[in-house]
Amino acid sequence: MNKLLLTSALTLVLSQTLFSKEEVVAPEQSRFESLSKLTKVIGTVEKYYVDDVKLQEIVDKSLKGLMQELDAHSSYLDKKASKEMSVQTQGEFGGLGITVGMRDGALTVISPIDDTPAFKAGIKPLDIILKIDETSTINMTLDETVNLMRGKPKTDIVLTIVRKGEPKPLEIKMTREIIKIQSVFSKTIENENILYLRVASFDANVTEDLEKIIKANADKKGFILDLRNNPGGLLSQAIGVVDLFVDKGIIVSQKGRTAEDEEKFEASSSNTRTKLPLVVLVNEGSASASEIVSGSLQDHKRAIIIGQKTFGKGSVQAVLPIDNERTENIKLTIAKYYLPSGRTIQAVGVTPDVVTNAGKVTQLEDNGFKIKEADLKKHLEGELEKVADVKKEDKIVEDENKKVITSEDILGDNQLNTSIAILKSLIIMNKWFLK
Repeated sequence: MNKLLLTSALTLVLSQTLFSKEEVVAPEQSRFESLSKLTKVIGTVEKYYVDDVKLQEIVDKSLKGLMQELDAHSSYLDKKASKEMSVQTQGEFGGLGITVGMRDGALTVISPIDDTPAFKAGIKPLDIILKIDETSTINMTLDETVNLMRGKPKTDIVLTIVRKGEPKPLEIKMTREIIKIQSVFSKTIENENILYLRVASFDANVTEDLEKIIKANADKKGFILDLRNNPGGLLSQAIGVVDLFVDKGIIVSQKGRTAEDEEKFEASSSNTRTKLPLVVLVNEGSASASEIVSGSLQDHKRAIIIGQKTFGKGSVQAVLPIDNERTENIKLTIAKYYLPSGRTIQAVGVTPDVVTNAGKVTQLEDNGFKIKEADLKKHLEGELEKVADVKKEDKIVEDENKKVITSEDILGDNQLNTSIAILKSLIIMNKWFLK
């Protein structure tokens, strides 16, 4: 009997040990099987594909496809792309002043930057870029399209775009320039004791410049911060701008794959420069750092957000080398931004407290331009056929150099008009609560 019990116990221990080993080994076997599958596919393509494709090319295509399938912002950078992304060794390069991203598989304008070729030519947020010169953007990566749009200064480029409300694609010709951005400027508003602050992008000096303007206008009763068509920029500057208006609490947090990757950025009262009423203007061209600023101020109930829902770009990318010489790299999404309330920006954006349409007319112009994601590629391929008989669009550029916003200017900007009315109400309420 004792021998039987001993045998049973030994069998149980051995069974547990075997199962334990199997549980440890199983993931490794699964991993091996997955890698084996990839190797077999690559080998099969190399051996049987109709054209003679070299192994290196097959691997490169596999990597590009993998990165594109992860998300719109991750990509594989081969030697050529990595070189173009690094510090320019052959002098300055020209650009258009346009920020783009992938949305539903289409190359989409996030926003043109103030006073650049794209802005002057009338490029608008959410324009879909169908062709760059004679090259279709369908199935191209984001980095490939950006490299095509760059070039020597004073050289011409034609973008073919699909725009909501337009029956046919538009061909817009521009000349590349060295992009110089006036990131921050201010204007007074006629007959009002409030200040208009424009931040076009978040470069290295935005917080400092904005702080100087606020200090120089201590007599003002409130501020309008315009982040429309601001594609973003440096995270540090977005944090710094919020800190000028918020004296405590989390501004934004960055969360990666594990809890150890989380990083929180908090406001400090020593950096706060004003507690005056504030409204913030945003639209579909406001992205990344702009969304952090507007969303954080909204969560802190420090500002009223006015305009249209923002773009929804709230992820963090890092360039990681895949060889020792760093000649080939991957650009990989490693984290996402989260606002103080815990909500994400990525693919969601910031919804304004007061939704207001742009222009003089408050009704939306839809004209039936609604495309399901599944039909988008087919639609764009069809649009290519319409390009031949397209007329160039006339452009109107507003004067950005004026220091005073007139009553006529306000009537032409429905969102600004709404923001002035709401800010004046906040100023009255602020006086009332301070009594």
